[in-house]
Amino acid sequence: MAKAFQVDVVSPEATVWSGEAVIVVARTPDGELGIMADHEPLMGALSTGAVEIETESGERTTIGVHGGFIQVLDNQVTLITDRAQITEDHAAAKAAAAVLAEVEADEETFPAEP
Repeated sequence: MAKAFQVDVVSPEATVWSGEAVIVVARTPDGELGIMADHEPLMGALSTGAVEIETESGERTTIGVHGGFIQVLDNQVTLITDRAQITEDHAAAKAAAAVLAEVEADEETFPAEP
């Protein structure tokens, strides 16, 4: 059985997901990245799209994210994202990420009143 490690997905509003996982798959500007226990330290940008997390029990969680960063250090993976939403599957995560990107674009076009 694969070794587990800690994963935290956080946005400015809340911790979206936190727990132990055996693999995390995320998209970066350079392509898809798979992370397992004892991965080399890394820091990089997240692309808008789906993040997939698999736990020791085999349960899969898919999260749509819009931008942000990923850090891997000492068997701890932290995804800091502008916006995130837990979804049913990969296709739904991609759709949710696109909606999150549209919401951000609208907020930039029509900023809140001071």
